[in-house]
Amino acid sequence: MERIYTIPLRKEFLKAPKYKRTARAIRAIRKFIQKHMKNDDVRIGKYLNLEVWEHGRKNPPSKIQVKAFTEKIKKKDKEIEYVKVELIDAPIEKKETKEDKKGKKEEKLEETKEKIEESKPAEEEKIDEKQSEEKKEVLTHNIPEHQKSRGKSMLDKTQKSQQKKVSGIIGQTGKK
Repeated sequence: MERIYTIPLRKEFLKAPKYKRTARAIRAIRKFIQKHMKNDDVRIGKYLNLEVWEHGRKNPPSKIQVKAFTEKIKKKDKEIEYVKVELIDAPIEKKETKEDKKGKKEEKLEETKEKIEESKPAEEEKIDEKQSEEKKEVLTHNIPEHQKSRGKSMLDKTQKSQQKKVSGIIGQTGKK
């Protein structure tokens, strides 16, 4: 069953403070649809929600045209009936099954594999191997002597002073 309604919102949202008006308008839509479609489970569509919240939480539209239709879903061997409310001009979204999703994933994987194979010919692979070998050589290459000595000399100086301090504290008991 599908019906089209023009829902007046102004009388409802004027009862709320300014900062709660759009939330009150959403509740008014839900209440209106429950009353007219005789079903307590009402789900508001994405495009209707965006339309109502378009001007922020303080300024909802005064009235809005919607399309309400009933849908059924199966959950744990029970069939649940609910009312879906959406804008009149909103596009209808098709539900995808698990099998469709799996098929799409497999197609995407195949496409990416093909792109990778096309983008790396044999010559580029050889170049990549040479570059990786050069990187390994550079990383394992020894540090030049002038850099080694500078670092060690500073370490040696600090170690000696630290040893003196420690030996002075440990060796003496009492005054110096």
